[in-house]
Amino acid sequence: MNIKEKREAGFTLLELLIVVSIIAILSVALVLVLDPAETLKKSRDAQRMSDMSTIKTALGIYTTSTTTPYLGGLTNNNGCKATPATAWAYSATGPWIHYSLSGTAAVTDLSLDGVTAVTSFATSSASANYTLTDGNGWIPVNLDSLIGGSPISNLPIDPVNSLGTDTALNISTSTLAYRYACSINPLAYEVDAVFESNTYTTGADNKLTKDGGNSSNYYEVGTNLKILGAGGASPASF
Repeated sequence: MNIKEKREAGFTLLELLIVVSIIAILSVALVLVLDPAETLKKSRDAQRMSDMSTIKTALGIYTTSTTTPYLGGLTNNNGCKATPATAWAYSATGPWIHYSLSGTAAVTDLSLDGVTAVTSFATSSASANYTLTDGNGWIPVNLDSLIGGSPISNLPIDPVNSLGTDTALNISTSTLAYRYACSINPLAYEVDAVFESNTYTTGADNKLTKDGGNSSNYYEVGTNLKILGAGGASPASF
């Protein structure tokens, strides 16, 4: 067998190493281009936008179909701020910021409105109930009271929905959970979400600065987008 015949029998070790190296380089380049972590974050942000739309639609149906709508409790609006500009004055009876987190323990909001104050978790009595639509879930509105029942089967929650490792129960502008609050005069509400992806938080497609709200930290929807404050601003600037 001559050298040519040996050559045609298969690849040399050097050729195999070259092919493997090229594949490795292309694989790394593909990962960098696709950025799977960013893709997942963008997917979760898309879900958050969908959830905000779902909540807004459900609350819109409720407020327009109810003679005396209650946005801050089962039988009254005591859980709402007096006005969108009213500074938060937390007490056992409200007003409260509600979060899409399970449990009944109070949490501390460190930056949503520029003050350290005690706010509330979901109003449910058990973590399994915080997506209920009867006013006992994390949004204190009884959607089940509508003729024909609630327009949604359960209250959406953030795809991550966690305080992470913060055992002190501190809420910050980066906590991945939904927020809800309301006002009495005018009777209005606001629901906010935190985004993760660079796609929707920077550049030309920055959703946080194009939602019509007063905060660049949150994606805001509702009938008044000043209820939850600017986030990190002092109360005097309301």
